[in-house]
Amino acid sequence: MWSGPRNVSTAVMYSFAQRPDTAVIDEPLYGHYLRLTGAPHPGRDEVLAAMELDGHRVMAELRRYAAGKPILFAKQMAHHLTGIDYELLRDAEHFLLIRDPIEMLPSLSKVLPTPRLEDTGLVGQVELLETLQAFGQDPFCIDARELLNDPATILTRACARLDLEFLPCMLEWPPGPRPEDGVWAPHWYANVHRSRGFAPWRAPPDTFPSALRPLLDQCRPYYQQLFARALRAGGTP
Repeated sequence: MWSGPRNVSTAVMYSFAQRPDTAVIDEPLYGHYLRLTGAPHPGRDEVLAAMELDGHRVMAELRRYAAGKPILFAKQMAHHLTGIDYELLRDAEHFLLIRDPIEMLPSLSKVLPTPRLEDTGLVGQVELLETLQAFGQDPFCIDARELLNDPATILTRACARLDLEFLPCMLEWPPGPRPEDGVWAPHWYANVHRSRGFAPWRAPPDTFPSALRPLLDQCRPYYQQLFARALRAGGTP
């Protein structure tokens, strides 16, 4: 799963973690990304100290994290692919998780006070989509609003695209952290740690921060290109 930040990505990871046939791994390229870009993220030093920093080695050895289970679900951020050879992505099933930037950007700015387009992951998601299509793959997108409005339908359709059986256990999880959480969890995961499942979607406030308006305008075309491939809660999958 290739997401951007603040897209309910940790909740989706927790959902797949409920499957008895699935192991999960949390953003294995984060250390690689921070090392390569110097991005001043909260908890940066802890992340760099805790992780493998060679992104190509991470991707080449990803299967070892499966812990003997037949499926490994990797929660990834698209912008963490900086400097990674896309050829390493051929031997996997991929989908993208997106969220309307009018909802995502105010949430992101609470953690990164001056977010940039590259921090949203949207450019990386579009580049990845086009690369996977060039490989002959047909990746789909999950939109956060569609997911939160009807988790069972969206997850059922996502599992079908991944040749998996949907399991109702994917809709609930115990509150609190998981052992797979990255060391950055205290900075990013407070809401999901209080959850027991997918929270109902809520409309964003009528007012949008004026300082984020130029970035919203930059994000819109990327989001719209991805949303065109998103699974829908009603009608045709």
